[in-house]
Amino acid sequence: MESLAPVVLFLFVLFLLLGTGVWVGLALIGVAFVGVELFTSRPAGDAMITVIWASSSSWTLTALPLFIWMGEILYRTRLSEDMFRGLSPFMARLPGGLVHTNIVGCTVFAAVSGSSAATLTTVGKMSIPELRRRNYPEHMVIGTLAGAATLGLMIPPSLILIVYGVTINESITKLFMAGVLPGLVLAAMFMGYVAIYAKLSKTYKPDPEPPMSFVEKIRNARFLIPVMMLILAVIGSMYAGFATATEAAAIGVIGALVLAAWQGSLTWSTFLDSLMGATRTSAMIALILAGAAFLTLSMGFTGLPRAIAEYIASMELSRFELLMALLVFYIVIGCFLDGISAVVLTMAVVEPMVRAAGIDMIWFGIFVVIVVEMAQITPPIGFNLFVLQGITRHEMGYISKAALPMFAIMVAMVFVLIAVPELATWLPDNMRNRP
Repeated sequence: MESLAPVVLFLFVLFLLLGTGVWVGLALIGVAFVGVELFTSRPAGDAMITVIWASSSSWTLTALPLFIWMGEILYRTRLSEDMFRGLSPFMARLPGGLVHTNIVGCTVFAAVSGSSAATLTTVGKMSIPELRRRNYPEHMVIGTLAGAATLGLMIPPSLILIVYGVTINESITKLFMAGVLPGLVLAAMFMGYVAIYAKLSKTYKPDPEPPMSFVEKIRNARFLIPVMMLILAVIGSMYAGFATATEAAAIGVIGALVLAAWQGSLTWSTFLDSLMGATRTSAMIALILAGAAFLTLSMGFTGLPRAIAEYIASMELSRFELLMALLVFYIVIGCFLDGISAVVLTMAVVEPMVRAAGIDMIWFGIFVVIVVEMAQITPPIGFNLFVLQGITRHEMGYISKAALPMFAIMVAMVFVLIAVPELATWLPDNMRNRP
């Protein structure tokens, strides 16, 4: 019973602070402060200052605001419009038609954004009116957008992979490379679902697209060249070993500014808006990470992570059983917390037991990201659902129901990743190392 006392105390203070509307980062600091005061003789103020400074001055963390800024710049360009014009001639002849532009468009934008919400908003604002005008089923339009936008969390540059890497002190570049193949496989599974549904459904009857010659398709494909070059510069520089994640982020920002200027959408106003948007998002995430670092220290004083890890070990779960328990655990907490908060709140407890089970931490990062992706489309706190509600004005229940098949596909993806772990480990193991 004594070992339960810290758990009860931490949870009580955390939910008390969150329930009163305190920011997540400040709530974590508050919980940690109480823990240090009650469970150790160390001055809580000194401990807080030392840990928060150490966590905030990490060079690895520099990549985070740069990638966020890159996404903010591109969000304010005509990128989504150009992507739709470039992709639609090639998608129209596939089973399911132009709904595939939602999935491919989100996959492409995810590779230059890193944010699920930015991916959803950018692609959705362009594709939803176009697909509605062509009489595509509304639930398919919304469902594929909700699911495919979560690829922004997995395909590099992924903000949540940066947070995960900083939290457990793993290579951000290797985590980025680990997300490429699983992200592409998940996108292919989404497209496979659309193709099968279109073939089997009797109500899937969109307006046919006018025929287009091969030359016209190639001419339209030129709109994809700028964004593909930017993706190649960011991801290719990391894979080839020319750049670290932080240096690749700087390349991405410069490329995004050049692309925005070339499109004529870079004005002083949009520059300031992108800078302030990136500053706000970066500050929010940095505060959560600082609070999580202090909470990790505080929980270490109680011995709670070690006790829980030892308890799990005493249950003698197999590796698969442990992963299934963590799958259910993250799905449940994902219903109430955003992805970044879920990762930083739990990693102090989860990391020791995962390492003890002999699970590769790079692989586990992709596992966590897939499960956290599910949280983006599960009520009541599914962030993508709120974004879609703002764009489409549908009821939350309708959007949740439309996203349900995508949720099931993500669950299937977890089992694919367990069955074929090389999906996440092959690229990191074979990339050129850079000192």
